[in-house]
Amino acid sequence: MLKTRFALLALLAILAAPLASLAQSYPAKPVRLVVPYPPGGSTDLLGRTVAQKMSESMGQNVIVENRGGAGGMLGSELVARSAPDGYTFLLGTGASHGITLFLSKTVPYDPVKDFTPICAAVEVPIALAIHPSIPANNAKELLEYAKKNPGKLAFGSSGTGSPHHLAGELLKQVGGIDMVHVPYKGAGPSMQDLIGGQIPIVFTTLSTAIPQMRSGKIRVIGVVERKRQESTPEVPTIGESVPGYVMPSSWLGFFGPAGLPEAIVARLNGEILKSVHAPEVRSKLESAGMPVSGTSAEEFARMVRDDIETFRGIVQASGIKPE
Repeated sequence: MLKTRFALLALLAILAAPLASLAQSYPAKPVRLVVPYPPGGSTDLLGRTVAQKMSESMGQNVIVENRGGAGGMLGSELVARSAPDGYTFLLGTGASHGITLFLSKTVPYDPVKDFTPICAAVEVPIALAIHPSIPANNAKELLEYAKKNPGKLAFGSSGTGSPHHLAGELLKQVGGIDMVHVPYKGAGPSMQDLIGGQIPIVFTTLSTAIPQMRSGKIRVIGVVERKRQESTPEVPTIGESVPGYVMPSSWLGFFGPAGLPEAIVARLNGEILKSVHAPEVRSKLESAGMPVSGTSAEEFARMVRDDIETFRGIVQASGIKPE
């Protein structure tokens, strides 16, 4: 038995040696971070900020490559087809790795099978904002107003299939109300129409809504997330007044191709967490409306799977057809 035990220990040591060597030697050349959206915006800010810190700590350049198009699918597919060697990884979103699966007829990758989750880095909270003319102080009062005025309300979002769109569809489902969805090309145009009174309700990023809320041009009566945000503790969650409203948090997270070795996953996870929790980086991200979260690879994998099932239910109940 002793001989067998020693043999097993020796075998484990032999198998572990390449992984240990891999972790010590990685990275031996520059690393590419693919951001599947155009320059500018929250994904680009996070990607470039993290890439700079990782370059400093890893001793190799982490080069950001913006590969926008098809709602994040072009850049995501590029990473899914890359070698699982740690030299190409992706900054993904709940849209690219969840919603797109149900709203596009041709998704060129499987968001679970074709990727290795590394870390969810930040949240991008979503706000329920209304024009001051709407007599509501929370989501429940908005629902009551909508029921008294059937067919007269519309809500704007940053585009069909965005998390903002599904947040509004879920409110319709849970509240049993009728609202028309008006898709915009981004958060900026929808906010301008809300301020101008062309549309009464908008689901948008909280960071976009805060300046207008502070100036009194709009009112923010709820956040989609399950907990209140530190930046706006006075704003309740939608779920506080509308039981059953449960929407996945909007996150930005990092993925590698499927089959990425555990040693490299652990190294990248540690480097990303170290980067986003650096005081100057954390301050920069949170001032831009992106609270730092940071998860293990295992926690992130569960988040992605759970979010996909939640999005599946929302899309199926809403009757939205893939395009």
